[in-house]
Amino acid sequence: MMPRRGFIAASAAGPFLAVSSYGFGQTAASAREPETGYAPVNGLRLYYEIHGTGEPLILLHGGLGSTGMFSEVLPTLSSSRRVIAVDLQAHGRTTDIDRPLTFEAMADDIVALMKYLEIEKANVMGYSLGAGIALRTTVRHPSLVRKLVVVSIPFKHDGWYPEILATRSQIGPPAAEQMKQSPIYQLYARVAPNPANWTVLVTKVGALVNKDYDWSQDVAGIKAPMMIVFGDADSVRPEHIVQFFELLGGGKKEGGWDGSGISSARLAILPGLTHYNIFASPVLASTVIPFLEVAMPAVK
Repeated sequence: MMPRRGFIAASAAGPFLAVSSYGFGQTAASAREPETGYAPVNGLRLYYEIHGTGEPLILLHGGLGSTGMFSEVLPTLSSSRRVIAVDLQAHGRTTDIDRPLTFEAMADDIVALMKYLEIEKANVMGYSLGAGIALRTTVRHPSLVRKLVVVSIPFKHDGWYPEILATRSQIGPPAAEQMKQSPIYQLYARVAPNPANWTVLVTKVGALVNKDYDWSQDVAGIKAPMMIVFGDADSVRPEHIVQFFELLGGGKKEGGWDGSGISSARLAILPGLTHYNIFASPVLASTVIPFLEVAMPAVK
């Protein structure tokens, strides 16, 4: 069992991180093994794996995680589409470079990967830290994103519960040492080219998640159809979730008998799920797939 100090340190990393033991296995076996590779983008050798065929969906993991986080949902998500799962800078199999972790830089990495794989336009889905990158990719490169799925992240720094914000300052080298007893470190150690870089990764993630941000104006300007997904016991305040939906044009009026009042935005609150297990829930996959498959207007 993780000592109390280690548990607190891991919990402090909550926003953008996933410290649950659920879903941290290797990618689930399938009838066809994924195509894997490293894309030379922006000074990185960015690891990716491709599951399935069809319309592309780029899938981005949470902080300190890797593609293995999605082992429970990848078979379902890739059953009728081409899923490109990515290990972000310094995460998983992607070696770090001398560059801080920023949402903007990692969003540009995803665009460079799309160019490398000759993908003109894709659906993009991210969880936690990956959701922030997915959102920034859409803001910075709107013509490249067909639909956007944002899972378990607020549009503004104070959207997290106060206790989450209060403990986040603990993320750093001491927390990195304590988290070596956690499942997320065990996954990292299995796949990272140099597991000794764990402390650097945690420190860089800590610097990122402690920065204030407010994406209100950018969110309000997104034209791509967008779904936001949260657990009903998430780390994001419920009133903030409603504000997020309203920024996207949702919740302004009732939908009407003919559905004419429905916006292109979608909101899903998944029952019995937290920030720490939503990414591995089959309910997440079954919720997202209809949104990705249905024909929707290109603008709000």
